[in-house]
Amino acid sequence: MLKDKIVWITGAGSGIGAETAKRLAALGAVPILTGRNMDKLEKTAADIAAAGGRCGVYRLDVTDNDQVQDVARRIQADFGPVDVLVNNAGFGIFEMFRDAPLDHFEAMMDTNYMGMVRCTKAVLPSFLARRTGHIVNIASIAGKFATPKSTGYSASKHAVLGFTNALRLELKGTGIAVSAVNPGPIDTPFFEIADPEGHYVRNVRWFMMRPEKVAARIVKVIETRKAEVDMPLPAAIGVRLYHLFPRIGDRVAGTWLNRK
Repeated sequence: MLKDKIVWITGAGSGIGAETAKRLAALGAVPILTGRNMDKLEKTAADIAAAGGRCGVYRLDVTDNDQVQDVARRIQADFGPVDVLVNNAGFGIFEMFRDAPLDHFEAMMDTNYMGMVRCTKAVLPSFLARRTGHIVNIASIAGKFATPKSTGYSASKHAVLGFTNALRLELKGTGIAVSAVNPGPIDTPFFEIADPEGHYVRNVRWFMMRPEKVAARIVKVIETRKAEVDMPLPAAIGVRLYHLFPRIGDRVAGTWLNRK
């Protein structure tokens, strides 16, 4: 099913982007690795080549629409039309709202939300013309269940989910699938920027996931075209309970995740 499929992955230099690329290549797909750090991208590409797979590598900053459009054209010229877009590029900074500068909010929204919008705009005309395609947006449990110190990050992921759900409805009947994957905390370099002092990580360490596990679920979503996945299971259950009992959820999250 995935053999020879062209899968464009943003933020593919490390973490779940890199692991997803490796897993897809092992299944016969052709991952297209994009990101800002060429050294990391080339290391991932070397791992794929060493395992007998093939891939493409392009430097890309998703906050630059001219770059996005140029890379989309180059992928088309070098590999043919994209079959699947995985909007994975993103970052977070966890800090109290009263201390957070405005440029942190702007940067997270520009990368996490607008970066996804730009890349989706770049592939959608081809998808519509061919009446096939799959857009997979890596959102977050934080987009459903906000926690202290995540005002900027949670807002950006709420935006990702709102976009995903609305676009899925718009594209009904076109042959194009739109999916959201909503992971909880993952043991990746994400937290080197998001939580440099380690307070948040200490509070959630017990249910942090390995990137390989998340990558496996992303690949499964690509294979099945499932609309949405929440993970891990405790977080998925927590989201459902929060929607049923929001005041209790606020008390628990406010006490637990505000701990130093």
